[in-house]
Amino acid sequence: MAKITFIQPDGTSKVVDAEPGSTVMEAAKKGDVIGIEAECGGACACATCHVYVDPAWTGKVGKAETMEEDMLDFAFDVRDESRLSCQIKVKAELDGLVVRVPAKQF
Repeated sequence: MAKITFIQPDGTSKVVDAEPGSTVMEAAKKGDVIGIEAECGGACACATCHVYVDPAWTGKVGKAETMEEDMLDFAFDVRDESRLSCQIKVKAELDGLVVRVPAKQF
C-alpha cells in the first residue's frame, strides 16, 4: 500500500491508502476525497480529477502524456504541477505522495 495525502483548498488534509497498480483517482474515490469527482470514471475524458502534485514529487510522478495535456486544457487554474489523478499510476515509490485539490473543483 502507498499512502497518498490529499490537501484541500482550506488546508485540511486526508491520507488514503492506495493499492499499487490503481490510480490516484481511484484511491481518492475509495477514500471519499472531496473535490475529486472523476465524472468520466478515469477514462481521461474530463478534467474533474485535476490535482496539483507537490513539487517534491513531480519527478517521481512523471510528466503528463499528450492526451492528458489536451484534457487539462479543460481544467481551471492549470499550473506546471497539474495532473489528472486518473493518469497517475500508484507504485511503491509513490508512498507519501502529496497532492492538492484545486479550489475550483468545489
